[in-house]
Amino acid sequence: MLSTAIRKVIIPAAGLGTRFLPATKASPKEMLPLVDKPLIQYAVEEAVASGIEDIIIITGRGKRAIEDHFDRSFELEENLKGNGKAQLLKDIRRISEIANFCYVRQSEALGLGHAVLCARHLIGDEPFAILLSDEIIDGPVPALAQLIQAYDAGNGGVIGVKKVQRAEVSQYGIIAGRRVAGGLHRVLDLVEKPAPSQAPSRFAVIGRYVLSPDIFPILERTTPGKNREIQLTDALRCLARQAPLYAQEIQGQRHDAGDKLGFLKATVDFALKNPVLGPPFLRYLKQLR
Repeated sequence: MLSTAIRKVIIPAAGLGTRFLPATKASPKEMLPLVDKPLIQYAVEEAVASGIEDIIIITGRGKRAIEDHFDRSFELEENLKGNGKAQLLKDIRRISEIANFCYVRQSEALGLGHAVLCARHLIGDEPFAILLSDEIIDGPVPALAQLIQAYDAGNGGVIGVKKVQRAEVSQYGIIAGRRVAGGLHRVLDLVEKPAPSQAPSRFAVIGRYVLSPDIFPILERTTPGKNREIQLTDALRCLARQAPLYAQEIQGQRHDAGDKLGFLKATVDFALKNPVLGPPFLRYLKQLR
């Protein structure tokens, strides 16, 4: 059953994409194609499949291609119509009709917390979701829907986590928590990129959040850190001290598509799952060996 409480999602997309330079010098990282769709479209489709109606995308300079992608393209549609490509025309129109889109400009990349704060006036007093588009999670139940289900059960704010190898904990925000149910943890603290020997657990935060608007005044008070950035993790630590905050273990295959190697792995996995491309692509991969 889809939630009736969570109607809005914030998708931050104003980052500089430095891990993919030079490809992202003039093109948004969020528009990198994963087989035949840009990364951000996977994020939007996950949100819609989770019952979200309003998509708030935080953009910045050089990100106009994102808005164009989710807008109507009448010239393209007429071309497809004239060439009898009815199914492709339907697919293209669906992109702009899938949800309600709103764009907020972040004038300067000042951290994930600042990006979320930019959308405060559009969220109001409602609970809302945050979804990072470079975290692709493939599973039978949308990752965001799993968090929303936990939130609807009355558990308070919920963040998505995935168990990682001990050697990898220094790459993530790691929770210190207490398991309260199968896959659900009460968050006691969060540690940003700890050394393996100092990590309180192996549960890494993976870019899915369902929060109440109580996070906004905390973000406003959060002291900027390195590069004057306001970190969402710092605000979540404060929130966990004054209200229940939970972590839900996400079921599904996770791909860090914000990393070059992770993006390549995701491309292979999604290409193999494609009903048209999968079989010939598999034959090609086998002949490489």
